[in-house]
Amino acid sequence: MTTRREHDLLGDKDVPADAYWGVHTARARENFPITGTTIAAYPHLVEALASVKEAAARANAELGLLSPDIADAIGAACREIREGALHGEFVVDVIQGGAGTSTNMNANEVIANRALELLGHAKGDYHVVHPNEHVNLSQSTNDAYPTAVNVATIIAVRGLAQAMVVLEKAFAAKAVEFHDVLKMGRTQLQDAVPMTLGQEFGTYAVMLGEDRLRLTEAVALLHEINLGATAIGTGLNAAPGYAEAACRHLREITGLPVVTAADLVEATQDCGAFVHLSGVLKRIAVKLSKSCNDLRLLSSGPRAGLNEINLPPVQAGSSIMPGKINPVVPEVVNQVAFEVIGNDVTVTMAAEAGQLQLNAFEPIILHSLSESITHLGAACRTLADKCVSGITANVDVLRAYVENSIGLVTALNPSIGYAAATEIAKEALATGRGVAELVVEKGLIPAEELARLLRPETLARAN
Repeated sequence: MTTRREHDLLGDKDVPADAYWGVHTARARENFPITGTTIAAYPHLVEALASVKEAAARANAELGLLSPDIADAIGAACREIREGALHGEFVVDVIQGGAGTSTNMNANEVIANRALELLGHAKGDYHVVHPNEHVNLSQSTNDAYPTAVNVATIIAVRGLAQAMVVLEKAFAAKAVEFHDVLKMGRTQLQDAVPMTLGQEFGTYAVMLGEDRLRLTEAVALLHEINLGATAIGTGLNAAPGYAEAACRHLREITGLPVVTAADLVEATQDCGAFVHLSGVLKRIAVKLSKSCNDLRLLSSGPRAGLNEINLPPVQAGSSIMPGKINPVVPEVVNQVAFEVIGNDVTVTMAAEAGQLQLNAFEPIILHSLSESITHLGAACRTLADKCVSGITANVDVLRAYVENSIGLVTALNPSIGYAAATEIAKEALATGRGVAELVVEKGLIPAEELARLLRPETLARAN
């Protein structure tokens, strides 16, 4: 393997001659063999880093700090990266010490070396385009990296929101399909009062819609950035007007309505927006997991469980029990939810552990949020496509539960009175006979009238 020699604070080091990354990235690869997952696994982050670097180059050129030819070369390299090129050159581990410095330098080196190529120079010819002097001009890791994390997270959340819409529509379609399917509602796993299966599935759709609104509210906080803050928020080494210009160019490049924080010292150390977003992701996970618990319970059986609905079979359920089908899709969504809840704890502790003017733990915050967002999105689509869209109702089983449930007497209470309803309930429990059968037998309600009272639109007020 041919190499080129580069120099940093610690001395000389050889790096592969064809690599776009350089000495700082090489040391980071050696220092942080943690997850085996590189930042290339998060394309939104790579593209966001390129957006921030291009915005900085434009602002520096506008202020006369960077020559037009170098600024143009940096911008061209950044645009290539935003279009998907060179992502494989982002090779540092997602979990790293140094508050994201290794990620920032990986970006600086890749962009500098591609800019050198575009200008007709060899990789490593840093006297022409330097990773620090030119690509990182007017910046610090402490403002460039958090800004990139904000931008990447905003874009990633769009994918989650779209996946939630897919699942919401799947539940809503089932609500329409099952609008007249009568069943027993349950509280504390005990018979309550009748409802429709459509109402039950409609609830799941409504919950997802509410959570999408909360997600939109949470991500709005990420549009406040600290680009221009440099090391701790004082803007040291950034020219007057740089923060405003860089923010303006970042808006143009990304199409996002980002704004410069009112207090850059505060913005540089505060991770509150990430904590808030993580809390909303946890909320989504908790409610999604609860819905999957319901699906597993409602489909339990088929002979010794509730057996109210059928989940579509997607694989054999056992290596020993013939004919067994398990609710594997809701189960995998449950597990994603558990992961998201754990990630929320990680984000919480990482935000709390920040000290004085900087939080050094944004890499793990990025990693945790990215996992939660990506996996929740995949879980929503999988649940919609592989499960919810194929659910069928066991109408006869559902109807039988209603007609035999003690809970039915609550619905008949206005027609036969509380005392009579109590006696019917006692006899039904003692004999095992159905409430509807006993009511007709005792002449409390004519069969025709009972049939009217047992209609879904009467019992469940379902239209």
